[in-house]
Amino acid sequence: MSNPKIQQYSSHTFMSKWLRSPLGAVVAKPWFDRLTMKMLDRWYFPLSRMWAAARAAGGSVDKYFAEIGLPATPALEKRVALILQEFEVRRDHSKLADDNWQDAFFGDGNVTTEQLLGIEQARLDCRHHFNSMRSKLLTLGISQKISALKWQVPTLEEVSTSYDKWLERPLELFELPENLPEVTKSKTFQGTVGTNYWLRFQSPSTLTNDVVTARVYEPENVKNPPTLIYGHGICVEYDHWRGLIDEVEALVKMGVRVIRPEAPWHGRRTPHDRFGGEQFIATSPRGPFDHFCAAVLEWAVLIDWSRNSSTGPVALGGTSLGSMTAHLVADRARHWPERLHPDALLMITHSRGVADAMFRGKLSDTWGIKAATSKLGWTAEAMQKYMTLLDTHGPTVVAPENVVSILGNRDNVTPYDAAIELLDEWNVPQENRFDWQRGHFSVPLTMIHDHAPLRKFIEILKRQSTT
Repeated sequence: MSNPKIQQYSSHTFMSKWLRSPLGAVVAKPWFDRLTMKMLDRWYFPLSRMWAAARAAGGSVDKYFAEIGLPATPALEKRVALILQEFEVRRDHSKLADDNWQDAFFGDGNVTTEQLLGIEQARLDCRHHFNSMRSKLLTLGISQKISALKWQVPTLEEVSTSYDKWLERPLELFELPENLPEVTKSKTFQGTVGTNYWLRFQSPSTLTNDVVTARVYEPENVKNPPTLIYGHGICVEYDHWRGLIDEVEALVKMGVRVIRPEAPWHGRRTPHDRFGGEQFIATSPRGPFDHFCAAVLEWAVLIDWSRNSSTGPVALGGTSLGSMTAHLVADRARHWPERLHPDALLMITHSRGVADAMFRGKLSDTWGIKAATSKLGWTAEAMQKYMTLLDTHGPTVVAPENVVSILGNRDNVTPYDAAIELLDEWNVPQENRFDWQRGHFSVPLTMIHDHAPLRKFIEILKRQSTT
Protein backbone atom coordinates (compact mmCIF):
# COMPACT_ATOMS: atom_id res chain seq x y z
CA MET A 1 0.00 0.00 0.00
CA SER A 2 1.68 3.18 -1.16
CA ASN A 3 1.48 6.74 0.07
CA PRO A 4 -1.36 6.41 2.57
CA LYS A 5 -2.64 9.70 3.92
CA ILE A 6 -1.44 10.45 7.41
CA GLN A 7 -4.27 11.11 9.81
CA GLN A 8 -4.01 12.85 13.14
CA TYR A 9 -5.42 10.02 15.24
CA SER A 10 -6.92 11.36 18.45
CA SER A 11 -5.37 9.84 21.56
CA HIS A 12 -7.39 8.89 24.60
CA THR A 13 -5.52 10.41 27.53
CA PHE A 14 -8.39 10.50 30.02
CA MET A 15 -6.80 7.75 32.13
CA SER A 16 -3.47 9.57 32.18
CA LYS A 17 -5.10 12.80 33.38
CA TRP A 18 -7.16 10.93 35.97
CA LEU A 19 -4.10 9.18 37.39
CA ARG A 20 -2.38 12.55 37.77
CA SER A 21 -5.35 14.00 39.61
CA PRO A 22 -5.77 13.67 43.41
CA LEU A 23 -8.09 10.73 42.74
CA GLY A 24 -5.16 8.93 41.13
CA ALA A 25 -3.60 8.46 44.57
CA VAL A 26 -6.40 5.98 45.28
CA VAL A 27 -5.09 3.79 42.46
CA ALA A 28 -1.50 3.84 43.68
CA LYS A 29 -2.03 0.99 46.12
CA PRO A 30 -0.99 -2.71 46.17
CA TRP A 31 -4.33 -3.80 44.69
CA PHE A 32 -3.27 -1.99 41.50
CA ASP A 33 -0.18 -4.23 41.31
CA ARG A 34 -2.26 -7.39 41.56
CA LEU A 35 -4.61 -6.15 38.86
CA THR A 36 -1.71 -5.12 36.60
CA MET A 37 -0.07 -8.53 36.91
CA LYS A 38 -3.31 -10.24 35.91
CA MET A 39 -3.71 -7.94 32.91
CA LEU A 40 -0.13 -8.54 31.79
CA ASP A 41 -0.53 -12.30 32.16
CA ARG A 42 -3.96 -12.70 30.58
CA TRP A 43 -3.96 -9.97 27.96
CA TYR A 44 -0.95 -7.76 27.36
CA PHE A 45 1.73 -10.36 26.68
CA PRO A 46 -0.44 -12.79 24.65
CA LEU A 47 -1.85 -9.88 22.64
CA SER A 48 1.64 -8.46 22.13
CA ARG A 49 2.74 -11.84 20.78
CA MET A 50 -0.25 -11.79 18.39
CA TRP A 51 0.70 -8.24 17.38
CA ALA A 52 4.29 -9.31 16.69
CA ALA A 53 3.00 -12.25 14.65
CA ALA A 54 1.00 -9.81 12.53
CA ARG A 55 4.17 -7.77 11.94
CA ALA A 56 5.98 -10.87 10.75
CA ALA A 57 3.05 -12.10 8.63
CA GLY A 58 3.03 -9.04 6.38
CA GLY A 59 -0.68 -9.44 5.64
CA SER A 60 -0.55 -13.20 5.00
CA VAL A 61 -3.20 -15.16 6.90
CA ASP A 62 -1.28 -18.43 6.52
CA LYS A 63 1.92 -16.89 7.89
CA TYR A 64 -0.02 -15.41 10.78
CA PHE A 65 -1.38 -18.74 11.95
CA ALA A 66 2.05 -20.29 11.52
CA GLU A 67 3.52 -17.55 13.72
CA ILE A 68 1.01 -17.97 16.56
CA GLY A 69 1.09 -21.78 16.34
CA LEU A 70 -2.67 -22.34 16.15
CA PRO A 71 -4.74 -24.18 13.51
CA ALA A 72 -6.98 -22.02 11.35
CA THR A 73 -10.71 -22.40 10.88
CA PRO A 74 -12.59 -20.83 7.91
CA ALA A 75 -14.49 -18.42 10.17
CA LEU A 76 -11.37 -17.38 12.04
CA GLU A 77 -9.42 -16.97 8.80
CA LYS A 78 -11.96 -14.41 7.54
CA ARG A 79 -11.77 -12.40 10.73
CA VAL A 80 -7.97 -12.52 10.77
CA ALA A 81 -7.84 -11.41 7.12
CA LEU A 82 -9.89 -8.29 7.90
CA ILE A 83 -7.76 -7.42 10.92
CA LEU A 84 -4.54 -7.94 8.99
CA GLN A 85 -5.79 -5.56 6.30
CA GLU A 86 -6.30 -2.84 8.87
CA PHE A 87 -3.00 -3.77 10.53
CA GLU A 88 -1.12 -3.15 7.27
CA VAL A 89 -2.88 0.19 6.74
CA ARG A 90 -1.89 1.33 10.22
CA ARG A 91 1.63 0.02 9.72
CA ASP A 92 1.93 2.04 6.49
CA HIS A 93 0.59 5.15 8.19
CA SER A 94 3.10 4.73 11.00
CA LYS A 95 6.01 4.13 8.65
CA LEU A 96 5.20 7.16 6.50
CA ALA A 97 4.82 9.35 9.59
CA ASP A 98 8.14 8.06 10.93
CA ASP A 99 9.88 8.68 7.58
CA ASN A 100 8.55 12.24 7.60
CA TRP A 101 9.77 12.62 11.18
CA GLN A 102 13.25 11.35 10.27
CA ASP A 103 13.52 13.76 7.33
CA ALA A 104 12.20 16.74 9.28
CA PHE A 105 14.17 16.31 12.50
CA PHE A 106 17.43 14.87 11.20
CA GLY A 107 17.43 16.14 7.61
CA ASP A 108 19.02 19.29 6.20
CA GLY A 109 15.79 20.95 5.06
CA ASN A 110 14.29 24.06 6.61
CA VAL A 111 11.27 23.20 8.73
CA THR A 112 9.36 25.65 10.91
CA THR A 113 8.82 24.97 14.60
CA GLU A 114 5.09 24.66 13.97
CA GLN A 115 5.72 22.07 11.25
CA LEU A 116 8.06 20.12 13.51
CA LEU A 117 5.44 19.96 16.22
CA GLY A 118 2.80 18.76 13.75
CA ILE A 119 5.13 16.11 12.33
CA GLU A 120 5.95 14.82 15.81
CA GLN A 121 2.26 14.76 16.75
CA ALA A 122 1.53 12.74 13.59
CA ARG A 123 4.37 10.31 14.30
CA LEU A 124 3.26 9.66 17.84
CA ASP A 125 -0.43 9.44 16.95
CA CYS A 126 0.19 6.97 14.12
CA ARG A 127 2.53 4.80 16.15
CA HIS A 128 0.13 4.78 19.10
CA HIS A 129 -2.69 3.76 16.77
CA PHE A 130 -0.51 1.01 15.26
CA ASN A 131 0.45 -0.30 18.70
CA SER A 132 -3.22 -0.23 19.69
CA MET A 133 -4.00 -2.93 17.13
CA ARG A 134 -3.60 -5.24 20.12
CA SER A 135 -7.19 -4.34 21.05
CA LYS A 136 -8.41 -5.42 17.61
CA LEU A 137 -6.64 -8.75 18.01
CA LEU A 138 -8.40 -9.22 21.34
CA THR A 139 -11.71 -9.54 19.44
CA LEU A 140 -10.46 -12.80 17.91
CA GLY A 141 -11.02 -14.43 21.29
CA ILE A 142 -7.92 -16.62 21.10
CA SER A 143 -5.45 -14.68 23.25
CA GLN A 144 -5.71 -17.19 26.13
CA LYS A 145 -4.47 -19.93 23.79
CA ILE A 146 -1.39 -17.98 22.75
CA SER A 147 2.03 -18.27 24.34
CA ALA A 148 3.25 -14.98 25.78
CA LEU A 149 6.56 -15.31 23.94
CA LYS A 150 8.11 -16.85 20.84
CA TRP A 151 10.95 -18.74 22.49
CA GLN A 152 14.40 -18.96 20.96
CA VAL A 153 16.46 -20.24 23.87
CA PRO A 154 20.15 -20.82 23.01
CA THR A 155 21.83 -24.10 23.86
CA LEU A 156 24.48 -24.36 26.55
CA GLU A 157 27.05 -24.91 23.81
CA GLU A 158 26.05 -21.73 21.97
CA VAL A 159 26.36 -19.60 25.09
CA SER A 160 29.58 -21.35 26.07
CA THR A 161 31.14 -20.59 22.70
CA SER A 162 30.28 -16.90 23.00
CA TYR A 163 30.83 -16.21 26.70
CA ASP A 164 33.20 -18.73 28.31
CA LYS A 165 36.17 -16.66 27.22
CA TRP A 166 34.88 -13.76 29.30
CA LEU A 167 34.37 -15.66 32.55
CA GLU A 168 37.96 -15.08 33.65
CA ARG A 169 38.06 -11.49 32.38
CA PRO A 170 34.47 -10.21 32.64
CA LEU A 171 35.37 -6.53 32.70
CA GLU A 172 36.65 -6.75 29.12
CA LEU A 173 33.04 -7.18 28.05
CA PHE A 174 32.55 -3.51 28.95
CA GLU A 175 35.72 -2.01 27.51
CA LEU A 176 35.06 1.16 25.58
CA PRO A 177 36.15 1.49 21.96
CA GLU A 178 39.12 3.73 21.25
CA ASN A 179 36.78 6.31 19.73
CA LEU A 180 33.21 6.73 20.89
CA PRO A 181 30.64 7.07 18.09
CA GLU A 182 29.56 10.53 16.96
CA VAL A 183 26.23 11.69 18.37
CA THR A 184 23.78 13.53 16.11
CA LYS A 185 21.31 15.99 17.62
CA SER A 186 17.93 16.56 15.99
CA LYS A 187 16.10 19.83 15.54
CA THR A 188 14.22 21.01 18.61
CA PHE A 189 10.70 22.03 19.51
CA GLN A 190 8.88 23.22 22.62
CA GLY A 191 6.96 20.34 24.18
CA THR A 192 4.54 20.29 27.05
CA VAL A 193 7.62 19.81 29.25
CA GLY A 194 10.72 21.77 28.27
CA THR A 195 12.59 21.79 24.98
CA ASN A 196 12.40 18.44 23.20
CA TYR A 197 14.83 16.79 20.79
CA TRP A 198 16.46 13.46 20.04
CA LEU A 199 20.01 12.11 19.99
CA ARG A 200 21.08 9.39 17.60
CA PHE A 201 24.28 7.35 17.28
CA GLN A 202 25.60 3.99 16.20
CA SER A 203 25.72 1.54 19.10
CA PRO A 204 29.35 0.87 20.05
CA SER A 205 28.40 -2.77 20.67
CA THR A 206 28.77 -5.40 17.96
CA LEU A 207 26.12 -7.45 19.77
CA THR A 208 23.36 -5.14 18.55
CA ASN A 209 25.06 -3.31 15.66
CA ASP A 210 22.18 -0.86 15.29
CA VAL A 211 21.31 2.79 15.85
CA VAL A 212 20.44 4.11 19.32
CA THR A 213 17.84 6.87 19.69
CA ALA A 214 17.37 8.85 22.89
CA ARG A 215 14.74 11.49 23.59
CA VAL A 216 15.86 14.57 25.51
CA TYR A 217 13.78 16.90 27.66
CA GLU A 218 15.72 20.06 28.45
CA PRO A 219 14.55 22.62 31.01
CA GLU A 220 13.94 26.12 29.76
CA ASN A 221 16.21 29.01 30.72
CA VAL A 222 18.68 26.82 32.63
CA LYS A 223 22.33 27.27 31.72
CA ASN A 224 24.45 24.12 32.05
CA PRO A 225 21.70 21.98 33.57
CA PRO A 226 22.39 18.75 35.46
CA THR A 227 21.59 15.68 33.38
CA LEU A 228 19.77 12.47 34.26
CA ILE A 229 20.16 9.55 31.85
CA TYR A 230 17.04 7.54 32.62
CA GLY A 231 16.33 3.97 31.53
CA HIS A 232 12.87 2.47 31.05
CA GLY A 233 11.50 -0.87 32.20
CA ILE A 234 11.25 -4.12 30.25
CA CYS A 235 8.73 -3.96 27.37
CA VAL A 236 8.15 -0.23 27.99
CA GLU A 237 8.32 1.93 24.84
CA TYR A 238 7.97 5.41 26.22
CA ASP A 239 8.44 7.25 22.91
CA HIS A 240 5.75 5.27 21.05
CA TRP A 241 2.56 5.43 23.14
CA ARG A 242 0.25 8.25 24.10
CA GLY A 243 -0.72 8.88 27.70
CA LEU A 244 2.03 6.99 29.54
CA ILE A 245 2.77 8.14 33.07
CA ASP A 246 6.19 9.76 33.47
CA GLU A 247 7.42 9.47 37.03
CA VAL A 248 10.38 11.84 36.47
CA GLU A 249 8.65 14.53 34.38
CA ALA A 250 8.69 16.80 37.43
CA LEU A 251 12.51 16.79 37.35
CA VAL A 252 12.51 18.71 34.07
CA LYS A 253 10.36 21.39 35.71
CA MET A 254 12.89 21.43 38.55
CA GLY A 255 15.72 22.23 36.12
CA VAL A 256 17.09 18.80 35.19
CA ARG A 257 17.79 17.68 31.63
CA VAL A 258 16.39 14.15 31.21
CA ILE A 259 17.68 11.79 28.52
CA ARG A 260 15.61 8.68 27.79
CA PRO A 261 17.54 6.16 25.66
CA GLU A 262 15.72 3.32 23.91
CA ALA A 263 17.10 0.05 25.24
CA PRO A 264 18.16 -2.72 22.87
CA TRP A 265 15.17 -4.50 21.24
CA HIS A 266 12.69 -1.80 22.23
CA GLY A 267 10.97 0.89 20.18
CA ARG A 268 12.82 1.64 16.94
CA ARG A 269 15.21 -1.21 17.77
CA THR A 270 12.58 -3.97 17.92
CA PRO A 271 13.18 -6.90 15.51
CA HIS A 272 10.53 -7.23 12.80
CA ASP A 273 8.99 -10.40 14.27
CA ARG A 274 9.02 -9.29 17.91
CA PHE A 275 7.25 -6.88 20.23
CA GLY A 276 9.29 -4.43 22.27
CA GLY A 277 11.42 -6.23 24.86
CA GLU A 278 10.43 -9.75 23.79
CA GLN A 279 13.92 -10.54 22.46
CA PHE A 280 15.42 -9.86 25.89
CA ILE A 281 13.22 -12.48 27.55
CA ALA A 282 12.67 -15.05 24.79
CA THR A 283 16.38 -15.62 24.14
CA SER A 284 17.29 -16.09 27.81
CA PRO A 285 19.88 -16.43 29.15
CA ARG A 286 21.72 -14.89 26.21
CA GLY A 287 19.24 -12.02 25.90
CA PRO A 288 20.15 -10.38 29.22
CA PHE A 289 23.89 -10.76 28.54
CA ASP A 290 23.71 -9.13 25.12
CA HIS A 291 21.31 -6.44 26.31
CA PHE A 292 23.38 -5.22 29.25
CA CYS A 293 26.71 -5.52 27.46
CA ALA A 294 25.33 -3.23 24.74
CA ALA A 295 23.35 -0.86 26.97
CA VAL A 296 26.28 -0.18 29.32
CA LEU A 297 28.48 0.96 26.42
CA GLU A 298 25.64 3.04 24.96
CA TRP A 299 25.13 4.87 28.24
CA ALA A 300 28.86 5.67 28.26
CA VAL A 301 28.32 7.49 24.96
CA LEU A 302 25.47 9.48 26.52
CA ILE A 303 27.56 10.35 29.58
CA ASP A 304 30.28 11.63 27.26
CA TRP A 305 27.77 13.71 25.27
CA SER A 306 26.31 15.11 28.48
CA ARG A 307 29.73 16.19 29.73
CA ASN A 308 30.46 17.88 26.39
CA SER A 309 27.16 19.76 26.29
CA SER A 310 26.87 20.95 29.91
CA THR A 311 29.12 21.54 32.90
CA GLY A 312 26.39 20.31 35.24
CA PRO A 313 26.62 16.95 37.05
CA VAL A 314 25.57 13.76 35.26
CA ALA A 315 23.35 11.24 37.02
CA LEU A 316 22.04 7.84 36.01
CA GLY A 317 18.71 6.31 36.88
CA GLY A 318 15.76 4.29 35.78
CA THR A 319 12.84 2.11 36.64
CA SER A 320 13.21 -1.67 36.99
CA LEU A 321 15.33 -2.78 33.99
CA GLY A 322 16.54 0.80 33.58
CA SER A 323 17.63 1.05 37.21
CA MET A 324 19.66 -2.15 36.91
CA THR A 325 21.33 -0.74 33.79
CA ALA A 326 22.16 2.41 35.75
CA HIS A 327 23.80 0.64 38.65
CA LEU A 328 25.72 -1.71 36.34
CA VAL A 329 27.08 1.33 34.46
CA ALA A 330 28.05 2.93 37.77
CA ASP A 331 29.91 -0.27 38.66
CA ARG A 332 31.75 -0.77 35.36
CA ALA A 333 32.58 2.93 35.06
CA ARG A 334 35.39 2.53 37.60
CA HIS A 335 37.44 1.15 34.69
CA TRP A 336 36.65 4.11 32.42
CA PRO A 337 38.14 7.62 32.33
CA GLU A 338 37.06 9.71 35.32
CA ARG A 339 35.00 12.09 33.17
CA LEU A 340 32.69 9.15 32.41
CA HIS A 341 32.01 8.47 36.09
CA PRO A 342 28.40 9.36 36.99
CA ASP A 343 27.88 11.75 39.90
CA ALA A 344 24.61 10.38 41.31
CA LEU A 345 22.08 7.55 41.00
CA LEU A 346 18.27 7.56 41.07
CA MET A 347 17.08 3.94 41.28
CA ILE A 348 13.38 3.08 41.23
CA THR A 349 11.95 -0.44 41.81
CA HIS A 350 15.40 -1.94 41.45
CA SER A 351 16.89 -5.15 42.77
CA ARG A 352 20.35 -6.45 43.55
CA GLY A 353 21.05 -7.94 40.15
CA VAL A 354 19.64 -9.32 36.93
CA ALA A 355 19.31 -12.88 38.21
CA ASP A 356 17.01 -11.79 41.04
CA ALA A 357 14.51 -10.22 38.66
CA MET A 358 14.82 -12.81 35.90
CA PHE A 359 14.45 -15.94 38.02
CA ARG A 360 12.87 -14.87 41.32
CA GLY A 361 10.58 -12.11 40.12
CA LYS A 362 6.87 -12.65 39.52
CA LEU A 363 7.12 -11.85 35.82
CA SER A 364 9.40 -14.86 35.34
CA ASP A 365 6.37 -17.04 36.16
CA THR A 366 4.21 -15.10 33.70
CA TRP A 367 6.81 -15.56 30.98
CA GLY A 368 7.59 -19.17 31.87
CA ILE A 369 11.36 -18.69 31.78
CA LYS A 370 12.22 -21.71 33.92
CA ALA A 371 10.14 -24.13 31.85
CA ALA A 372 11.42 -22.79 28.53
CA THR A 373 15.11 -22.78 29.47
CA SER A 374 15.10 -26.13 31.29
CA LYS A 375 14.04 -27.83 28.05
CA LEU A 376 17.43 -26.88 26.64
CA GLY A 377 19.26 -28.18 29.71
CA TRP A 378 19.61 -24.92 31.60
CA THR A 379 19.81 -25.47 35.35
CA ALA A 380 20.06 -22.85 38.09
CA GLU A 381 23.77 -23.62 38.39
CA ALA A 382 24.38 -23.22 34.67
CA MET A 383 22.49 -19.93 34.68
CA GLN A 384 24.39 -18.59 37.67
CA LYS A 385 27.71 -19.40 36.04
CA TYR A 386 27.01 -16.82 33.37
CA MET A 387 24.95 -14.40 35.42
CA THR A 388 28.13 -13.58 37.34
CA LEU A 389 29.17 -11.65 34.23
CA LEU A 390 26.50 -9.10 35.16
CA ASP A 391 27.26 -8.97 38.88
CA THR A 392 28.42 -5.77 40.53
CA HIS A 393 31.71 -5.79 42.41
CA GLY A 394 31.39 -3.85 45.65
CA PRO A 395 30.77 -0.08 45.91
CA THR A 396 30.22 1.85 42.70
CA VAL A 397 32.00 5.04 41.61
CA VAL A 398 29.03 6.97 43.03
CA ALA A 399 29.36 7.95 46.68
CA PRO A 400 26.62 6.37 48.84
CA GLU A 401 25.29 9.77 49.91
CA ASN A 402 24.60 10.52 46.23
CA VAL A 403 22.33 7.50 45.72
CA VAL A 404 18.54 7.80 45.99
CA SER A 405 16.45 4.63 46.06
CA ILE A 406 12.66 4.29 45.79
CA LEU A 407 11.32 0.82 46.60
CA GLY A 408 8.01 -0.87 47.23
CA ASN A 409 8.27 -3.35 50.08
CA ARG A 410 5.54 -5.43 48.40
CA ASP A 411 7.41 -5.60 45.11
CA ASN A 412 7.56 -9.18 43.84
CA VAL A 413 8.74 -8.31 40.32
CA THR A 414 12.17 -6.96 41.25
CA PRO A 415 12.61 -8.64 44.65
CA TYR A 416 12.62 -6.13 47.49
CA ASP A 417 14.84 -8.13 49.86
CA ALA A 418 17.65 -8.27 47.31
CA ALA A 419 17.41 -4.50 46.75
CA ILE A 420 17.80 -3.88 50.49
CA GLU A 421 20.89 -6.10 50.55
CA LEU A 422 22.42 -3.97 47.79
CA LEU A 423 21.66 -0.69 49.57
CA ASP A 424 23.13 -2.03 52.81
CA GLU A 425 26.24 -3.20 50.99
CA TRP A 426 26.63 0.26 49.44
CA ASN A 427 26.00 2.00 52.80
CA VAL A 428 23.29 4.21 51.30
CA PRO A 429 22.02 6.55 54.08
CA GLN A 430 18.53 5.85 55.41
CA GLU A 431 17.40 9.37 54.51
CA ASN A 432 18.11 8.55 50.85
CA ARG A 433 15.94 5.43 50.94
CA PHE A 434 12.23 5.80 50.22
CA ASP A 435 10.47 2.62 51.29
CA TRP A 436 6.76 2.56 50.50
CA GLN A 437 3.93 0.12 51.15
CA ARG A 438 3.62 -0.43 47.42
CA GLY A 439 4.30 -2.97 44.71
CA HIS A 440 6.28 -2.76 41.48
CA PHE A 441 3.70 -0.86 39.43
CA SER A 442 2.19 1.35 42.12
CA VAL A 443 5.57 2.90 43.08
CA PRO A 444 5.85 5.04 39.87
CA LEU A 445 2.20 6.07 40.27
CA THR A 446 2.88 7.17 43.83
CA MET A 447 5.84 9.25 42.64
CA ILE A 448 3.46 11.38 40.57
CA HIS A 449 1.84 12.57 43.79
CA ASP A 450 4.78 12.32 46.20
CA HIS A 451 7.84 14.26 45.00
CA ALA A 452 9.87 13.78 48.17
CA PRO A 453 12.36 11.39 46.48
CA LEU A 454 12.80 13.80 43.57
CA ARG A 455 13.36 16.74 45.90
CA LYS A 456 16.03 14.72 47.70
CA PHE A 457 17.62 13.93 44.36
CA ILE A 458 17.60 17.63 43.43
CA GLU A 459 19.40 18.44 46.69
CA ILE A 460 22.14 15.99 45.73
CA LEU A 461 22.48 17.45 42.23
CA LYS A 462 22.68 20.98 43.62
CA ARG A 463 25.39 19.90 46.00
CA GLN A 464 27.26 18.29 43.12
CA SER A 465 26.93 21.50 41.09
CA THR A 466 28.75 23.50 43.76
CA THR A 467 31.66 21.07 44.32
